[in-house]
Amino acid sequence: MKKLALAAALSVAASSAFAGGYVEPVVEPEVIVEDTSSSSAGILVPLMLLVLVAAVVAAD
Repeated sequence: MKKLALAAALSVAASSAFAGGYVEPVVEPEVIVEDTSSSSAGILVPLMLLVLVAAVVAAD
């Protein structure tokens, strides 16, 4: 009789565990944060090039 009661208790527990059915897990999207450089870096390279050209011209 104890085995029958144990089997009934386990079947009730198992059926309530699957009562909701399968729910697909929700995956959060990965957020990538990129650091932005300052706007002065965009003008630094052309200025250095201009100084280099001016130095070459002055050396002639």
